[in-house]
Amino acid sequence: MPAWIEIVLRSSLLLITLFFMTKALGKKQLSQLSVFDYITGIVLGGIVALHSFDTDLNILHGLIAMLVWFIIPLFLEFLSLKNKAVRNFIQGEATIFIQDGKILEENLQKERFSSDDLLQELRNKNIFQVSDAEFAILEPSGSLSVLPKKETKPLTPKTIGLKVAPEKEPETVIMDGEILPGVLEKLSLHPNWIETELEKLNVSIKNIFLGQLNQDGQLTIDLYDDKRDSPVTTEKPLLLSTLKKCQADLELFALETENEDAKQTYELNSQKVQEAINKLKPYLHYGFNPYN
Repeated sequence: MPAWIEIVLRSSLLLITLFFMTKALGKKQLSQLSVFDYITGIVLGGIVALHSFDTDLNILHGLIAMLVWFIIPLFLEFLSLKNKAVRNFIQGEATIFIQDGKILEENLQKERFSSDDLLQELRNKNIFQVSDAEFAILEPSGSLSVLPKKETKPLTPKTIGLKVAPEKEPETVIMDGEILPGVLEKLSLHPNWIETELEKLNVSIKNIFLGQLNQDGQLTIDLYDDKRDSPVTTEKPLLLSTLKKCQADLELFALETENEDAKQTYELNSQKVQEAINKLKPYLHYGFNPYN
């Protein structure tokens, strides 16, 4: 067998094996590398590289070595889930950098963090002034978690005791100029509905890069042409205007009629429409988001 074919086959076999081993180790290995995970990755990469191009090495020995470096991390990961002492030894412990708004310089030196390093990590968390941080801790993964001081936090409905309805994630129904039938089926919608909505916006589906439905069933789209503004449906603002007109007409009818029974009926219904407008206005007013 020619050497180049053998190298291709060996590399393919080792790459496939490494892929499935990495998948088996879990997504955590990709997002949060501990010291041991880092070493494991280097060693596995070295084994694959050596046994890929060195045809004098036994490919079976390479697979056995990879298997050993796969089983050991998997076993230690299992132990760390069951025992905190093992978890702390393998993954390390978190280190507090800021407590009660004060920087703990000794902990910074212990982790070999300079003041510039700390400021950079705080800026990554949108904190540009150290005095705005109440608490900061360096996680075992190397990322810095920061708790801002209460007075610097953005105002939220919870802060003012306002209860809001839960918000559902938007559903992508159009992608790369094509309707996603599986998503429409899940939402119990027919493709004709999408086509009707697009006709209202005067947009061809081929010109749409991404289309999503929000929790209110409103379609929002992003066009391939970045120079052109994406059209927005005006159904909600029109509905709000129609309700206001109905309420105004009822008030006018109440003023014009001389029949007391009719006047009372018009006034009562006018009040009911106004109550409906007050309740629906946050959801129908264009550009208003009740969750902000």
